[in-house]
Amino acid sequence: MNTTETQATLPARITPELIDRLTAMVAASDADPYQMIEVYTGAVVGTLPQSRPADITTAYAKARAAQREWAAWPLKRRLEVFERAHALLLAECETTADLIQIGCGKARRMAVEESCDVPMVISHYLKTARKVLRPKRRGGPMPVVTSSTEEHRPKGVVAVFAPWNFPFAIALSDSVPALIAGNGVVLKPDNKTALCALFGVELLYRAGLPEGLLQVVCGEGPEVGPALIDNADFVMFTGSTATGRIVGEAAGRNLIGCSLELGGKNPLIVCADADLDAVIPGAAFAVFANSGQACMHIERIYVHESRYDEFVRRFVAAAEELNAKIGATYDYTPEFGSLVSVPHMERVAAHIEDARAHGATVLTGGKPRPDIGPAFYEATVLTEVTPEMTHATVETFGPVAAVYKFADDQEAIRLANDTDYGLNASVWSSDLAHARRIAAQLEAGNININDGFVTTYAAKATPSGGVKNSGVGARHGDHGLLKYTDTINVGVQKRQIMAARDGMPYQKQLQITLASLRLMRRTRLR
Repeated sequence: MNTTETQATLPARITPELIDRLTAMVAASDADPYQMIEVYTGAVVGTLPQSRPADITTAYAKARAAQREWAAWPLKRRLEVFERAHALLLAECETTADLIQIGCGKARRMAVEESCDVPMVISHYLKTARKVLRPKRRGGPMPVVTSSTEEHRPKGVVAVFAPWNFPFAIALSDSVPALIAGNGVVLKPDNKTALCALFGVELLYRAGLPEGLLQVVCGEGPEVGPALIDNADFVMFTGSTATGRIVGEAAGRNLIGCSLELGGKNPLIVCADADLDAVIPGAAFAVFANSGQACMHIERIYVHESRYDEFVRRFVAAAEELNAKIGATYDYTPEFGSLVSVPHMERVAAHIEDARAHGATVLTGGKPRPDIGPAFYEATVLTEVTPEMTHATVETFGPVAAVYKFADDQEAIRLANDTDYGLNASVWSSDLAHARRIAAQLEAGNININDGFVTTYAAKATPSGGVKNSGVGARHGDHGLLKYTDTINVGVQKRQIMAARDGMPYQKQLQITLASLRLMRRTRLR
């Protein structure tokens, strides 16, 4: 489709003035701009400045200058900014959803739900940050006369790499705890989906964030990534495992920490006793939500052989129902949206064609829908997928899942764990104790019982991350705040009793030390 001849269909709220205002926030000089498109039509909606390494260095300098003042603010004052931000984010959710849809093409319901993720994260840390960041006095090596205090101080300026699939939620939800902890942030959204992230940044500034504290740089990863990491004090990255390895290596060379949420090839297990009335809509959402473009979405479904035929029949019907509700509008009528770009759609299609060519059966879907928009692709269900097929082992990241059968729990567990990834897994059973026994043997950082992925991801009080090749570290929970801090140990000795005593033979000192250790163990003093 020729983007220069196609007319965008933007909502009335999204004006050229708004787009110009948002793109002016990018720290950039004279690099050739990126043409942003509306995914539904392929039409250009504006240009996005691109940052050079010198622009990134300048952005860090501004963020560091602002961070020194911000870190000196009492935590209570910092949290007041986010109280106001919470209200603004909820008030502006419709505009946020518009901007998400322009860049991603996702259905309206998913865009609005994404906009709500950030207020949920803010609300959690408004409730817990004081306790989590408060200095904690611990016992010292000798009771009464010594003490140790655990302090958490901001690292400085954090680099946040945000992906295109949840560009608003991840950009802001990863930046917010870093800011609450007292850091500055340099944020790099994906070019395709930068508008919604920039709008979120604007809302944080409207809430009272100090000028310069949150910088935005834009550009392709290979061009801007090295400078982003080399200037950072910590890196938060969400993206592919291949790129995550590069980010982790660069952070390691600089001796800075990083948190990486990477790819997945997530399994869902349907036990013999599962309630299919609950499983079918749950599995359909887990596979096809956001057109399958979610790190935690399901790509492999294992069904007990006694329920396999019924499950497949009903799951295919659910996919076909979604395919009848595909649409390219900014209202709530469509239930199924676009893929993010034509190149990504072609990658998804290539995985499915490879499976078809090697003998897989396409039960429904398996076709692009250019009649709706340039990057639309149908919800697809595969069977007879075998290990040599690309989709069997490689993350497709699209609206497709393969369905397999299993004979017993151990076979299901073995098949589910037969992957280099370990981000998410799902178990469905009417017997919760049975489901928990299976969950205890699954190799994944998030395990959902009678749900696909929402329960774990939306539990903001509990850390969420991956194992194996799905990542390092986690977001959410206390860990999601503390990772942006350095832990400092301040020890105090009221009397000089730890040092060697003049004139006393060392053998005598050793006897006293050993006796003191035994006494403290018996009395539980340490």
